[in-house]
Amino acid sequence: MQWTKVLGLGLGAAAFLGLGIILGHFAIPKEASVSAPQDLDLQILETVMGQLSASRIRDNLRELSRDPHLATSPRDEDLVQLLLQRWRDPESGLDSAEASKYEVLLSFPSQEQPNLVHVVGPTGDIIYSCRQTEENLTGEQGGPDVVQPYAAYAPPGTPQGLLVYANRGSEEDFKELQTQGINLEGTIALTRYGGVGRGAKAVNAAKHGVAGVLVYTDPADINDGLSSSSETFPNSWYLPPSGVERGSYYEYFGDPLTPYLPAIPSSFRLDLANVSGFPPIPTQPIGFQDARDLLCNLSGTLAPTTWQGALGCSYRLGPGFRPDGGFPADSQVNVSVHNRLELRNSSNVLGIIRGAVEPDRYVLYGNHRDSWVHGAVDPSSGTAVLLELSRVLGTLLKKGTWRPRRSIVFASWGAEEFGLIGSTEFTEEFFNKLQERTVAYINVDISVFANATLRVQGTPPVQSVVFSATKEIRSPGPGDLSIYDNWIRYFNRSSPVYGLVPSLGSLGAGSDYAPFIHFLGISSMDLAYTYDRSKTSARIYPTYHTAFDTFDYVDKFLDPGFSSHQAVAQTAGSVILRLSDSFFLPLNVSDYSETLRSFLQAAQQELEALLEQHSISLGPLVTAVEKFDAEAAALGEHISTLQKGSPDPLQVRMLNDQLMLLERTFLNPRAFPEERYYSHVLWAPRTGSVATFPGLSNACSRARDTAPGSEAWAEVQRQISIVVMALEGAAATLRPVADL
Repeated sequence: MQWTKVLGLGLGAAAFLGLGIILGHFAIPKEASVSAPQDLDLQILETVMGQLSASRIRDNLRELSRDPHLATSPRDEDLVQLLLQRWRDPESGLDSAEASKYEVLLSFPSQEQPNLVHVVGPTGDIIYSCRQTEENLTGEQGGPDVVQPYAAYAPPGTPQGLLVYANRGSEEDFKELQTQGINLEGTIALTRYGGVGRGAKAVNAAKHGVAGVLVYTDPADINDGLSSSSETFPNSWYLPPSGVERGSYYEYFGDPLTPYLPAIPSSFRLDLANVSGFPPIPTQPIGFQDARDLLCNLSGTLAPTTWQGALGCSYRLGPGFRPDGGFPADSQVNVSVHNRLELRNSSNVLGIIRGAVEPDRYVLYGNHRDSWVHGAVDPSSGTAVLLELSRVLGTLLKKGTWRPRRSIVFASWGAEEFGLIGSTEFTEEFFNKLQERTVAYINVDISVFANATLRVQGTPPVQSVVFSATKEIRSPGPGDLSIYDNWIRYFNRSSPVYGLVPSLGSLGAGSDYAPFIHFLGISSMDLAYTYDRSKTSARIYPTYHTAFDTFDYVDKFLDPGFSSHQAVAQTAGSVILRLSDSFFLPLNVSDYSETLRSFLQAAQQELEALLEQHSISLGPLVTAVEKFDAEAAALGEHISTLQKGSPDPLQVRMLNDQLMLLERTFLNPRAFPEERYYSHVLWAPRTGSVATFPGLSNACSRARDTAPGSEAWAEVQRQISIVVMALEGAAATLRPVADL
């Protein structure tokens, strides 16, 4: 009995210790102190670069994409155990690894009542049926675990009506149909992917009385116009005619029932009747093979030139089918959706390497695990890189030859495909700790779209560390270019400070970086290899979210030899080591000055005259930008001076905190009350046409046609004040810490 008690106490203590590590309560090792001079070890960096193996990444991908792994499915949980096994390996594992569960609301099609789309004749008989599943071309599209194509979170219903073609389903597209004299009440709208978000298509349609929505991928947007079976997978990388893009149609991100709260047992949950963000009307995706049969038989006015696609016919608007087509003229389309909502347990997996000197500063590296079907590209190409990178670092750790200065946290997020759920719940649960302690977040979702060049999205301070990393790594392919030099050939911009440099894209909400940048204000980046835009017009890689996204698809068409996967692993690995090991954090806050000046210039050129008519001055904004410039430059000079000497490590720690916390100063949770989670005043969604500060651009767009003195113009003034205060706060953060 005494041994039982001792064992129980031991297990309890171990569990408590594991939880403490996950929460960030790292103990500083006795042999280290904050005064330790540890800095980036170039020899270790070179070792890591040399040990990252393309063949191991290939093996990882084969295993990860072997079976479909929809969020919370048995195979998804199998992969949770695979990650835990790898990260607990005695020879290549990390300091700790734990899985945590959240009970979240997901949406699935009914197995008993599959979703159906029919053309129904005048007497109610079914005269045409769209495919329920994709064609089984490689033996991988017909298994029992392949989920039927569906629009996640679309409500059940069986609307029936005349068909209309609504282009991409934007608000402007539906207004154009009404301008053409088309009565949209009770119709079924056929829309194509792109232009606006998935859920927005149904929202916009419902505003105009549409009863149901169909969505398809046009070959013009993803296949460079090619649409015949002989030109598509498995004969090329293009999408077969039966391919259907699945996806979440939820407007927000995170668990729908617990906004701003983690989906744990103690949290308040909304009643389903009070949940917002779901599509208001039944919605179903179809393949372009079926879309061709519907669209090419439509009657009515010829669609505008910009609405035409590559289905091999002239697109018309409807409503209804033409008399000389394949269906009787008065036939209607019936959409039967039987989706159901379910509470499911979804897992995040965290693997941690404890920092030797600053264990309370975290470098986070994340990738989601769940896929719609096999998900070889999305997200398993990223997970394959994640596993290889953690293996190499874990091996060095277990050998005792390396431990980072700061802690490194590897994360495998659950249920991303349903709306960034795992990462959002994590940021909600550990909001304060992450805001106080996270240096940066690195996201590698799809690591390889194609094998032409690196593509990086990120906030301006991460530019310098990515540039430093990519200049030292050889680019895949012929020649002897660095990844940096190859990158600059494909995506570049002219910088007034640096000259011609690779261009970084901005971060929207397409992957798990979204809650980190928009909600927490953490400097973030997203890394991937992608295609040559001059050679393809593809919106995204063609088999995206379909059952054709398989290992062979990657192995044969996207990255034979896996050298691009290796390049992403090396880039991410170099960035992680530079952020975790460098004495001075390699975040260049002065690079924000270019962004701020470009935003200011756009406002001055395109809005200043209009604002002056309403007695609104941009003067305070000009002053705030200049003040930020001056403080950023002064801090840069201070850093240069310290780097030339032997600075007090505590002084460097304070300086690093200034660099780390800068991004937080741009948060204002009251700036955009209509936008859930978006509080970053520089990177919130911009709906206005002027490429300036998003709040200002959006407010001016809404106020433009209103009377002087209106509430809309008052909102313009408020948005200017919000940006000014954010910039003032940023400048104050960059000043010497003793100065208030």
